[in-house]
Amino acid sequence: MAVDEVVTFPMMGGDGTCSYAHNSQFQRGAVDAAKELVREAIVNKLDVGSYGYDNSYTVRIADLGCSVGPNTFISVQNIIEALELKFQSLSLPVPDFQVFFNDHTENDFNTLFRTLPPRKYYAAGVPGSFHGRLFPKSTLHVVNSFNAMHWISKTPKVNMLEKSLEWSQGSIKCTRFMKGVHVTFQAQFRSDFESILNARAEELVPGGLMVFSLITGPGGIPFADTIQGAIFNFLGSCLWDLAKMGVISEEKAYTFNVPAYYPYVEELESLIQRNGHFAMERMQQLDQPMRHKTFPAQFYLSHLRAALGGLIGKHFGEELLENIFNHINTKEAEILSIHNGKLHKEIEVFVVLKRMSKN
Repeated sequence: MAVDEVVTFPMMGGDGTCSYAHNSQFQRGAVDAAKELVREAIVNKLDVGSYGYDNSYTVRIADLGCSVGPNTFISVQNIIEALELKFQSLSLPVPDFQVFFNDHTENDFNTLFRTLPPRKYYAAGVPGSFHGRLFPKSTLHVVNSFNAMHWISKTPKVNMLEKSLEWSQGSIKCTRFMKGVHVTFQAQFRSDFESILNARAEELVPGGLMVFSLITGPGGIPFADTIQGAIFNFLGSCLWDLAKMGVISEEKAYTFNVPAYYPYVEELESLIQRNGHFAMERMQQLDQPMRHKTFPAQFYLSHLRAALGGLIGKHFGEELLENIFNHINTKEAEILSIHNGKLHKEIEVFVVLKRMSKN
């Protein structure tokens, strides 16, 4: 399948008011909801008995799609505490821990490492896409990823005729609602997720764990009827407003897309089973506490900028970013109607995969 160049889409860096560090409380909810599940997985499922663990051994953990703190630090700390409990319960010496923080090369690693909290592990940064290999063979024991794997590696080329039909109506609508475009993004996600599993299968030791959360679509519900679909539509409408006002070009608005895909749970299960390198130890819906709460409009709008500001700035130009979000921020009523209405909420699942013995 023909694709455009590989894209990078880091979250908003720094520690200012618009940064991901200060606007990722919603994502923090998934980390908190999974804390006990992570502990159970490591204590009950991680194999540690067959590798000669002693005082000189190092357990290596990778957090994929780490962005900037504090969520990645909390997630890693949960793993470290579970590992300590695991070794203590087996009357084994607690080894050294090494943690690799991974994200795109354009991620704000400076802020990440400047804000590292007091810790019981050795920290290192590993820039690069987690859709491919990042580490030597059989060197990792736990791979962790939260709120990241819905991002695909490339923006697929879509049928321009289908987009033109949308534009003929005088507004931008989310083209993901159209079957041909959905299938194109679905194919890219399936290819990417297969690559993720194959890469981690090489990097994990046998008996090692991959634990992650992923936002999935509610079964049988069209993407158009979900909150995320409505947000994409909302964003498209705002961009079309700006194009009509001459703030951005119609061509730029026309070619903008968000390189993300939200699979159904059944689709995810099928991809894991077909891969064949992992035993699926757990897959369950996370009781995400943030999804049960309501927030003011600026909370949602700030989170939108923190997540997509880097992507939007790269596409339209950093010099236009303030103008774009100044307009989006006037749409408080629209964003509240999306989050507080009757649209279907996405389902966040927690998955534990165990690397099977290598043939």
